[in-house]
Amino acid sequence: MNKFITVKEAANKWNVSERSVRNYCVLGRVPDAVFENGCWLIPETAKKPIRLNEKENKNHLLERLREEKKHQISGGIYHKLQIDLTYNSNHIEGSELTHDQTRYIFETRTIGLESTNTSVKVDDVIETINHFSAIDRVIDFANYELSESFIKELHKILKTGTSDSRLSWFAVGEYKKRANEVGGIATTSPQQVNDEMKKLLSDYNQKDKHSFEEIVEFHVKFERIHPFQDGNGRVGRLIILKECLKNNIVPFVILDNKKMFYYRGLKNWNQERGWLLDTCLDGQNTVKAYLDYFGIVYRN
Repeated sequence: MNKFITVKEAANKWNVSERSVRNYCVLGRVPDAVFENGCWLIPETAKKPIRLNEKENKNHLLERLREEKKHQISGGIYHKLQIDLTYNSNHIEGSELTHDQTRYIFETRTIGLESTNTSVKVDDVIETINHFSAIDRVIDFANYELSESFIKELHKILKTGTSDSRLSWFAVGEYKKRANEVGGIATTSPQQVNDEMKKLLSDYNQKDKHSFEEIVEFHVKFERIHPFQDGNGRVGRLIILKECLKNNIVPFVILDNKKMFYYRGLKNWNQERGWLLDTCLDGQNTVKAYLDYFGIVYRN
């Protein structure tokens, strides 16, 4: 049987005012507290509720991701984000794997085909498996300062074992050797990439904490440099995941069916930031719905 103490006794025990104890009870923050005869009775074993600002500052999502990753827990937020981030990011870049195939590869590390007539590209499978590993790397090193070496490592993880990696001129885990463009728009020349990336990271790392908009802005600048021969979009979105986790900001999934809005936002950032920000916020709402489902606290 539970033993109860009075509001006054709880206030002395928790070193707070009696009014605070009553507020905790009214807000339902003291489990099993009982209101009888106009008074609150507190379970003797009840712990002092965490202050809301302390709760908000705690990075619940990152902690949960690391816990579920460590224990290989199936069906949780780690499982959900791995599949949805990988499927959508790869599909934006032209992967033909279905969501079910992506999920099957994550869960079994084998390939599930709907019928004998279905074929898949080997590179799509390899890059899917590699993307899972890259997300793990992001989770492990989320709190570290963003660096060139880490960005190159993400690219190496993503492209290792692909047909691109067997091309003599394709630099896996290194900056591009040949000029490229994205969406018909010229990008930074190979000769200037090293300097531009150093400047981008130096400017970004002047601050220890970053806002949602600053992370999106970094993404725009990174994509305009386009430092790698291929894989820039996926590496860029992995960086977004890392920096959102580092700054205790809910990350976002750019859904494949929203990719045209995403491309428009990247292209027109200098003229209208709202287009890309709205698209990213929409993707953040998708992840917030996941967090609500799994009961994970996050900052609004």
